[in-house]
Amino acid sequence: MALPIDKIGKRYPPLLYAVGREKIREYAEAVGETNALYLDLEAARAAGYADLVAPPMFVVVYASRAFFPALFDPELEIDFAHLVHGAQEFHWDELVVAGDEITTTLEFKETSERSGLRFDVFESVSLNQRGQTVSVGTWKNIIRREA
Repeated sequence: MALPIDKIGKRYPPLLYAVGREKIREYAEAVGETNALYLDLEAARAAGYADLVAPPMFVVVYASRAFFPALFDPELEIDFAHLVHGAQEFHWDELVVAGDEITTTLEFKETSERSGLRFDVFESVSLNQRGQTVSVGTWKNIIRREA
């Protein structure tokens, strides 16, 4: 299995995501969130926020979209049929609220091979319209060898 070591450091074009109030509500309801800041505009405003606050894991809505081009990048030669999600980790900074415009950039950080498995690591950085970091994600994938 060839490792795309020469592609480490490759960055993908930034993707913009406009955070909508109803998307926050829909996400919160879908995952069983009950915090009023995620569901009730009046409660969010009473707490000092301009609009509904996005739950922390809403990050998968705006950041995962930036990850898709890498999955199908012919230069990385990811065999999608043998791809296994290894792990993901996020660090949060500024809160995301409805009305924010989040720009996420993805970088291919490292690749290695162990026991016939290829391990790829990507990093996403998401900024709001004020240039503040809202989240940094580490995405780890495992690519199995063909049987």
